[in-house]
Amino acid sequence: VCNALDTLLVHTAELDNLCQILAPVMAEAGVELRADAKAHKALSALQYPQLTAATDNDFGTEFLALVLSIKTVDDLSEALDHIADYSSGHSDGILTQNPEHARQFQQDVDSAAVYVNASTRFTDGAQFGLGAEVAVSTQKLHARGPMALEGLTTYKWLVTGQNTSRP
Repeated sequence: VCNALDTLLVHTAELDNLCQILAPVMAEAGVELRADAKAHKALSALQYPQLTAATDNDFGTEFLALVLSIKTVDDLSEALDHIADYSSGHSDGILTQNPEHARQFQQDVDSAAVYVNASTRFTDGAQFGLGAEVAVSTQKLHARGPMALEGLTTYKWLVTGQNTSRP
């Protein structure tokens, strides 16, 4: 799907715990992980089978495959900078228990759909009450070709959940 997770940003303090949870599930699904140095070290210790060192190109790529890049960040500011540099502007999400981080994330991320504690798989015209999708784009601007002023209008959907997912 166009809203699959291609890059995972992980707070450094949560890296080891997340790798313990993530590695078995991802390995069983056959996901190749492309990890920055810190994540690579943690996943290597767990003997993750399909692990390579991430390059800068991995963080801006829509893989269209069972590939996930992982980048560790020390704080929200570093995460927001990374998203500003690498995001397509389509959909971005955060899992957090900190209401201030949630507010700042929704305010500062410049994407068409910004999620807090909900899966980005909800990025779908029908889910937003818009009916079928036409001229689907994986970028912020949804329309292509000749269009009038109304067609140039773009929205920023703010979605907040409670660890809500979509099958």
